[in-house]
Amino acid sequence: MSTTVTEEVEAGVLVREGVYGDSVAAIEPGGVEYIPAAERHGRPIELFWTWLSPNFEFATVYVGVLPVVLFGGGFWLTVLGLVLGTALGSVTHGWLSTFGPRYGVPQLIQSRGAFGFVGNLLPAALNTLTSGAGWVAVNSVSRAFAVQTFFGHVGWRVPPFWLALAVVVSVEVAIAFVGYNMVHRFERVIFPFLGLVFAACCLYIFGHTNAQLGFNAAAPAAAGGQVGAFILAVFFAYAYAVSWNPYGADYARYLPRNTPALRVALAAGLGIFVSCALLEIAGAALATVAGTSWGPNDVPTDQFVKPLPDALGLIATVAIALGAVAANVLNLYSAAMSFLTLGIRLTLRRRRAIVAVAFGIVGFGVGLTGGAAPGSKYEAFLFFNTYWIVPFIAVVLTDWTVRRGRYREAGFFDPRHRPWKGVVAMVAGIAASFPFWNQTLFVGVVPSNAPQVGDISFVVGCVVAVITYLALRPRATAPSAPVPPAIAAPRPPSR
Repeated sequence: MSTTVTEEVEAGVLVREGVYGDSVAAIEPGGVEYIPAAERHGRPIELFWTWLSPNFEFATVYVGVLPVVLFGGGFWLTVLGLVLGTALGSVTHGWLSTFGPRYGVPQLIQSRGAFGFVGNLLPAALNTLTSGAGWVAVNSVSRAFAVQTFFGHVGWRVPPFWLALAVVVSVEVAIAFVGYNMVHRFERVIFPFLGLVFAACCLYIFGHTNAQLGFNAAAPAAAGGQVGAFILAVFFAYAYAVSWNPYGADYARYLPRNTPALRVALAAGLGIFVSCALLEIAGAALATVAGTSWGPNDVPTDQFVKPLPDALGLIATVAIALGAVAANVLNLYSAAMSFLTLGIRLTLRRRRAIVAVAFGIVGFGVGLTGGAAPGSKYEAFLFFNTYWIVPFIAVVLTDWTVRRGRYREAGFFDPRHRPWKGVVAMVAGIAASFPFWNQTLFVGVVPSNAPQVGDISFVVGCVVAVITYLALRPRATAPSAPVPPAIAAPRPPSR
């Protein structure tokens, strides 16, 4: 681009220090600062691979298993619910991804436009916990189980769980430590292998599916009937897709500012939709295959491999492990983004990389507790992130629509930018959704008395957050604070 950095950057915008370019091996400097024009590179199609690969993992498959095994859903209605829920989460993901090239900052920095410097601490803290400690642990545990299954298949000595977990976390941390360019390259390189293996597994599973399976009233949580099971299928699929939404701009912010927004939205949204819908449908199909078992003492990853031919099953364990790495690379990277958004001052040149390592250690510790395996209560807790993400995204997108995307970008870094309406609307959305929660750890008053409604908390939370925000906005305007002089990113002390 011919535009100089000085011409492009608004006064008061914190600019990332150092030179990074498009080198894959270079460690990305800085943290959550604005990416200047000279550092912008890449094409929208890269987002397609980046969002395909991390969803080619067993956690995605298990989303499709849950509505059938737990709630007794019939196969075809479950498939419809999974597709609908995934589509809803994919649309907003594509939309949020367009903010990357437009504003050049991570998603949780951009959301300061709606929430302010202080109000934004709430979603930033929640995303730090759910991504850095939660999803990292769940995906790492799935991969550790896959490693153990692989060794058992080939007749080698099965490594202890802690060792398998330590190895997988180390690989994830190493990639996330290097940074943005390495993350994109890794996701692209592994896609052909993951795509071919999971496609073969899906075809085999579909060939053994009992597609005529109807509602199972004997399922553990089938009190809501087929309607309740269908709504919960929508909820689980939406929960999984929308859990990526707070990361959207993180992986598009290096794209040139003039990148067509439609191409960005399609590449990112379709990456989520294609991978999630395919594997979730395969999960629903897997739950109908004779011989699989989903009891509390069964290892879920073993059930995925069980109906496959030996050779394909062996390769599938490698794909499961590699897919979990692909997911956790993004979780670790974005956890670091969210943590640094909290405003904790670190003057280290590689502060993002160091924070990513710290969250790898945290995820390893949580994984060792044994409560992060697919199907456990801990995973059920992770779906609670939908209850805060939906009102959060509703506020962000409503604010963007009202403003028509026009922000004083210096406000993203100005501690004096403190609108209150965004956080009030988000909290109102969460509070309003509470009676509609329907999870294994808590069942709200509405599904307790009318289980056929399933879990429509995401609809309620979204609607209430939007209405509250629009109602408060006319009374929340205030004079703009004076724009401070241009700010340079903090430099590390010289050695």
